[in-house]
Amino acid sequence: MKPGISKDTIRGHTATIVLNILNQGDSYGYAIAKTIKQLSHAAYVINEATLYTVFRRLEKNGDIGSYWGNETQGGRRKYYQITAQGRTTLQRSVEEWNFAKQVIDDLVLGRIDDNVSKD
Repeated sequence: MKPGISKDTIRGHTATIVLNILNQGDSYGYAIAKTIKQLSHAAYVINEATLYTVFRRLEKNGDIGSYWGNETQGGRRKYYQITAQGRTTLQRSVEEWNFAKQVIDDLVLGRIDDNVSKD
């Protein structure tokens, strides 16, 4: 049986995921959701309500901006783009993720040895 990933595990990182995708180019909601599914090899699917909540929070914080696209490829879409502040937020979030990942790996996979004090 293939292990799954809980929404609780991802929840604190959805903004970073969205910023990473937008750092690679402007995009709109459905395409971002599709990219998340592809990047996770279908192990994680973000629902629309969560995605649009992330968009509102990131836009309010100044990490992303939005604009309406033209109608040449179907219906009119709202596109999102990362701002300079968003790039800084992304960089900081990735650094925090890497640090947290190392600490969690140490805690979950680590073994107590003679070098660790048993206070």
